[in-house]
Formats: sequence, C-alpha cells, structure tokens
Amino acid sequence: MNGAFEIASVGLVAQQQALDVIANNISNVNTPGFKRSDVKFSELMAHTVGATDALAQAAQGPSTAGVLSRAVLALGDQGELQETGRLMDLAISGPGFIELIGPQGQSLLWRGGALSVDAGGLLGAGDGLVLRSSIAVPGGAADLRIAADGLVTARLPGEDGRVELGQISLVQVDGDAALERLDGGLYRVSAGARLKDATPGEEGAGALVQGALEQSNVEINNEMVQLMIVQRAYAANAQIVQAADQLAAIANGLRR
Repeated sequence: MNGAFEIASVGLVAQQQALDVIANNISNVNTPGFKRSDVKFSELMAHTVGATDALAQAAQGPSTAGVLSRAVLALGDQGELQETGRLMDLAISGPGFIELIGPQGQSLLWRGGALSVDAGGLLGAGDGLVLRSSIAVPGGAADLRIAADGLVTARLPGEDGRVELGQISLVQVDGDAALERLDGGLYRVSAGARLKDATPGEEGAGALVQGALEQSNVEINNEMVQLMIVQRAYAANAQIVQAADQLAAIANGLRR
C-alpha cells in the first residue's frame, strides 16, 4: 500500500512542475523573444527493495515508481516577427543566435531585441552587453542600417555615401539542451557545447531583420489545452492517494 502513496506523491509533484511550466508560458505570452518550454514526461523506475541479495534483486527486476517530468525549451519554434519601425530594433528570422560578451567575458546568446551603443561606442544589446562581433559606432553616426546578411552601415559626418562599420554574425548550437535560459531573453551556453559561426542568410542560420521584434512563440490555445490535461492528471493522482488511504483504513480495521 505504501507504494501507491509514493507513486501518487511522485505523480503529484510531476504534475505540479508541469503546471508551473505552463503557467510561466502563459504569463510570457506577450514577452518579445520569449521561447516557451515543453513538458516531457518519462517513466520512473526503481529496483525492488525487498530482495535479500543482489541476485534476488536482479531476478525481481525493476518496478515502476511513478513519472518524471522535465522542461525542454522550444527554441526551434519561430515567433512572429512584428515590425516596429525603430532602427535599433533587431530580430532574427531563423534558428540562429547573436553572440554577446557577458560581464565576466563568457559567451551569452541572444535572439535579438533593442540595440544600444555603450559609452565606448560599441554596439550591443539594450542591457549594455556588447556584441561579440565588436562593431564600433563612431560619434555623430546617423541612419544606422543593418542588412539581412548582418552588414552594418551608417552615415558619418564629412563622408559621402554610407560607411561600413562591421558585420553582425550569427551562431548555431548543437542542441537546445546545451542552453540555459537567463533573464532578459539571454541564454547561457552549457559547458562543452559547441557553437558554429554562420553568416546571416547562409548555412540555415537565418537572416537579420531590422526594425522588427520577434514575438513570443506561445500559442495560448495549445497552452490552455495542456493546462486542462495537467489538471485532470493532478486530480487523478489525488484520487489515488484517497483510494489508498481508504484501503489502508479497511486493512487497519480488519486487524482489530
């Protein structure tokens, strides 16, 4: 009977974790650049604890111990690109990332957003992190333009025509599991993950879109359906606890 309590308890925790993931998706439905997380369930196994030795334990084999849940980032799902008309807004149409330099020099990945120019004249994200491409914007530069292939140009005082300032490159990651989500739409690269440099518009990395922002890839209808499924699963696990408690009460009554 204890097994029923333990399995139901594990199930309740797993469904609660799934509910937290879905709630976070729904709360960020209007957050630009947000990538939803999918909940993946897998069977949890445990070896029988009543065996007297390793041979007997192996003969009895593993027993079920409930369910395990984990959140997986849906980075491959493109969010809708919404035009803003602001030259310092930048989005990526495709699976690539813009590489930024973190406070300790570490590599951080970014799906785009509002650009800014720091005190040193370097182009970077709105929170002050500069691009790994190290593009310097001279003082007095105007009409900053970013082409689909990442080429950055501007008009400078005393110069005829546009001047090339540099090129924004993109990177691709081996798999979604190699990234950890941080605040502000940033992602940390896991240790041992490999980054592949790519030119925007080539090698399947995607193209840059100036004057636009990528919207959240959360589909509210899908999230509400998943919410209903999780609620029913949670209620079913709670009923198992109730049924196990009733059976335990009957067994205790028989002893008397």
